[in-house]
Amino acid sequence: MTTPPGSPSASTAGPGTAQAPPDDLPSTLRELRASGWSDRTVREELRANLIARLRAGDPLVADVVGFEHSVLPDLERSLLAGHDLILLGERGQAKTRIVRRLVELLDEWAPIVAGCELHSSPDRPLTPHARAQLAEHGDDTPIAWIHRDQRFNEKLATPDTAVADLVGDVDPIKVAEGRHLSDEGTIHWGLLPRSNRGLFAMNELPDLPERIQVSLLNVLEERDVQVRGYPVRLDLDVVLVATANPDDYTNRGRIISPLKDRFGSQVRTHYPHTIADEVAIVRQEATPGPAEVAVAVPDFMDEVVARLTHQLRANDEINQRSGVSVRFTIGGHETMVAGAVRRAVRLGESTAVPRIADLWPLVSSAQGRIEFDTLDEGREEDIVTMALRRAILETWREHLAGVDVGWLLDRFDVEDFAVVTGSLVGARDLLDQVVGDDTSRPDGLVDAMTALGVAAEDPGAAASVLELLLEGLHLGRRLSKDVDAGLGDWLGGDVDGDTVFTA
Repeated sequence: MTTPPGSPSASTAGPGTAQAPPDDLPSTLRELRASGWSDRTVREELRANLIARLRAGDPLVADVVGFEHSVLPDLERSLLAGHDLILLGERGQAKTRIVRRLVELLDEWAPIVAGCELHSSPDRPLTPHARAQLAEHGDDTPIAWIHRDQRFNEKLATPDTAVADLVGDVDPIKVAEGRHLSDEGTIHWGLLPRSNRGLFAMNELPDLPERIQVSLLNVLEERDVQVRGYPVRLDLDVVLVATANPDDYTNRGRIISPLKDRFGSQVRTHYPHTIADEVAIVRQEATPGPAEVAVAVPDFMDEVVARLTHQLRANDEINQRSGVSVRFTIGGHETMVAGAVRRAVRLGESTAVPRIADLWPLVSSAQGRIEFDTLDEGREEDIVTMALRRAILETWREHLAGVDVGWLLDRFDVEDFAVVTGSLVGARDLLDQVVGDDTSRPDGLVDAMTALGVAAEDPGAAASVLELLLEGLHLGRRLSKDVDAGLGDWLGGDVDGDTVFTA
């Protein structure tokens, strides 16, 4: 069986590639019909291509983590039912990404009547131009091909959005050219008609003024639009996908009841349920470190950042209606890596390895990204600090609960013994304070590195594990810790740090 033109496997082009169609596609209506092409609606197209993808065992959306057993099944049911749908969820839950990935379910190339601005199908002409072309040329009507990327339009709902933006309006330039106002050709079509035979996405739908939402009612039910009383009814073939934040329903706007009733499905998104999913998203989305500096991030450091986010999401003093976005976790990872890079560059280290000292700047950055519900003014820093401490302690207990730390506590039995660390204390300096100049690692440190999956020969990773051990012992009330930016005279001035661990 031959592959019909326009099917997903008919060519190798994809999103982001050149939009020039293959040379072997039909160029006239006669050639198109001879190729075996048959017209189908966007819903039929999405359904057929989704069924093919499911039969092949391929995921609906490949680069979204943690939705495999929750969001994606609901989304698949909505598409198989042929529904317009709303993706409802807090900020940073991949709603827009999912919407944009739906374009991949469209045929790669679709035929239109050449020159039709509303992408008329040869079997369903919408505009006077398309009808005139078919009437004049018949089977010799010129056919053009559009890539699936050209069949997707997206609009962010803003208070200044007008009906003309979505539906269309009279074009005064066309009227000035001599056309009569009764001529349909004087209309400049909006985004919705221009999305005919494709997908239209409306982001943050509740932000759209209610009087503008009314203009969508006919599109969702009767599949037509009207412009300024023109006797024009376009039988649009478009799937409408909207996104909304639950908080918007009460704080910034609402979706009018008739419009909500016309959406066939609502798909609820969520934040990652597990630490592993949160870490996987960070590693997929975070901006890599600078090319000039080698960066190695131990797994447990990303785990601490992910646990911090989960702690904040469970905190009653954080506004959970606003949410703590995955973007917060990604930003925390990037801030942590930046601290390690800064240290490596300043001290001439070959590899930047994040340590616990690189996490504390997240406390101040979090206060500008999270909405607090605390009644006590000025408690924001304490809330985030406590959440970070709990995240560190949880990571310790998860991986190091059975590891012997007696060897490290024994070091503090020596009178006046202290370990100085901080954001600008080098890995070698930190290790030397505990193990001296000996390049070998104490068995207890090696065991801890093994438990955390860190290579024992890496001094940067060893220092990172050592700092986690020190912080964990402090949080377990077995060591004291003093933090003072003025420190720097410890150990005869050999180490200039800002944090001191003592017995």
